[in-house]
Amino acid sequence: MTRRYDLHSHSLASDGSLSPSELVRMAASNGVDVLALTDHDDTGGIAQASEAAQQVGITLIPGIEISVSWNRQTVHIVGLRIDPTSSPLQQGLARLREWRNWRAEEMGRRLAKHGIHGAYEAAAKMAQGRIISRTHFARFLADNGHARSVRDVFKSFLKPNKPGYVAGEWASLEEALGWIHGAGGQAVIAHPARYAMTATRRRKLVGEFVELGGEGLEVVSGSHSRGDNFSMAQVARHFGLKASAGSDFHGPENPWVMLGKLEPLPEGCVPIWADW
Repeated sequence: MTRRYDLHSHSLASDGSLSPSELVRMAASNGVDVLALTDHDDTGGIAQASEAAQQVGITLIPGIEISVSWNRQTVHIVGLRIDPTSSPLQQGLARLREWRNWRAEEMGRRLAKHGIHGAYEAAAKMAQGRIISRTHFARFLADNGHARSVRDVFKSFLKPNKPGYVAGEWASLEEALGWIHGAGGQAVIAHPARYAMTATRRRKLVGEFVELGGEGLEVVSGSHSRGDNFSMAQVARHFGLKASAGSDFHGPENPWVMLGKLEPLPEGCVPIWADW
């Protein structure tokens, strides 16, 4: 029987809307056999998720999603099968969280100048972990009628040249892979088709990632189209990368991205889990 993998998900420890245990229970009810919890820049939910996974009988992969600044663009690197107690990893993540906190305050200040007051306070209240993310701001703005949906908030407020945008100052690609590998994990480029970059620029990113020892590419993603999946499968094969699959699930309020509802990996891909 084929096992169902979902190797990219988020909980309340970062910008998801479910607790780690709720996330695991939903994954199990949706038929997921192997789930990776990959919160943004924080591993605080892994212990609770692991305990819940044992209770419901699925495998929990300890993971992380690290924010990276690459050539003046933000990309995300997922780490799978990490040791969350790794000191270099935790020191690096603490630095990113510190910057995230400053960014959240600055976003609040910029939105206030635009006439939208109380955004930081609302986002901080909404965040139940140590991460105050753009998603928390987006939910506040959508809930208060500043946009029709969370997606619209990102387009109207949180992209470059928009009122609430603050450019990222994240880890370098080399740092992120060093932290993941130092924690015994495998590094995967998250949702590669989602980045606004040309095919040439994407190949450059992937090439540098491979040179630094990166192992995988998220070929199947909840934010990819079926065509994207096949295109990214070609990229993975070209660079000799293993293929990962993850919904990037944040919560049931986004029904177009659900746990356990992923397309199968295209033919010819070597799964990241092949030698687990």
